[in-house]
Amino acid sequence: MTFSKKAKALVIAGLIAVSSATPAHAVDLQGSGASFVDPLLQACKAGFAKTSSNSYVYTSTGSGTGKKNADAKIGDFWFSDSAHTATTKRSTVYHAPIIAAPVAVLVNLPAKKDVYLSATTVAKIFSGDITKWNDPAIVADNNRSISTTVYKKDAQGNALKDASGKPVVLRTGTKSVIYTLPNQPIKVIFRADGSGTSNNFTSWLNGVAPTVWTKKGNDAFTTAFPGNINASGNIGRIVGANQSQGIATLAAKTKYSITYAEKNWGDAYGLRAASISNAAGNFVYPDSGAVSAFLGEANQDANGIVTYDYGTKVAGAYTLGIVSYMLIETEYADKARGAAVKALAEYILSPACSAVDPKLGYVVVSGTFLTKANALIAKMNK
Repeated sequence: MTFSKKAKALVIAGLIAVSSATPAHAVDLQGSGASFVDPLLQACKAGFAKTSSNSYVYTSTGSGTGKKNADAKIGDFWFSDSAHTATTKRSTVYHAPIIAAPVAVLVNLPAKKDVYLSATTVAKIFSGDITKWNDPAIVADNNRSISTTVYKKDAQGNALKDASGKPVVLRTGTKSVIYTLPNQPIKVIFRADGSGTSNNFTSWLNGVAPTVWTKKGNDAFTTAFPGNINASGNIGRIVGANQSQGIATLAAKTKYSITYAEKNWGDAYGLRAASISNAAGNFVYPDSGAVSAFLGEANQDANGIVTYDYGTKVAGAYTLGIVSYMLIETEYADKARGAAVKALAEYILSPACSAVDPKLGYVVVSGTFLTKANALIAKMNK
């Protein structure tokens, strides 16, 4: 049986249409690492596929595994919330800080009231020095006059800056807060797996309260813990869980608990984010404007590694904001695959991804951070 010329033409036209719908250059990418970035990466999949015809799968495994997979060349790209400075890092892998968001101190308290915690109080809670919710320090934080600073925001939700680079203040104010706190033990929940979020959180604790949190930050919370985490008073009261979702899940079903994670995990599991004090004496809620004001004071070296100024006196700065690094190759043996990873990095950095869902709480990278991030991405796939 033979096709007519008309039938053959229709078949050829159909093949051309299929070929056009699925370009030959389409690449399926594999990524892994920090759970901090997972909600954003999942939300950006459809948009990336639409704009590039490429796709990716991202497995939330924690920053520690992301670094190990980068060392072993498992997959195409990796994320870590802390810098990869170990000797195992391959020389062709570098940091591109392209995702920013606040780490929130999340609480599970019966009363649906705003919670205020000084940085020193947070350090004492997580170090085991404060063990009850009605401790005088927590009571003092939550029964007082609070100073507030609200910044003017740009179209992307970041703090608008003046000609000198300082955030433009929209308004300031004060309010009185009153909270009768429960006479209940505080259940502390930490990340048990290797976590860049833990590294950032413990680095912040050491930076804002060094006399309380005496050890430097570490991916392992137990290594950074300043005392004996296995002391009798801590066993059963300070417990660990794996990944951001794991600690949010445990905190959600543990009354009177406290933990730390990207703010949207708290939103998803009904946990309340605390307003945290900064060096200017203000208590600041973790939102995009407050985080961008803080990150505007940070420094970034030639390798993309960021150093934070925890002591900044910018009034409305939320000092527990962090960036997550995309660990990417300078050179890819498969140039088409390298081009797809580069396109992905550019897409994640763009507002099309970083602002895809404001409820997720991520910050659109802007200003000098954006300039440097783009310069690092431009080095890819040479």
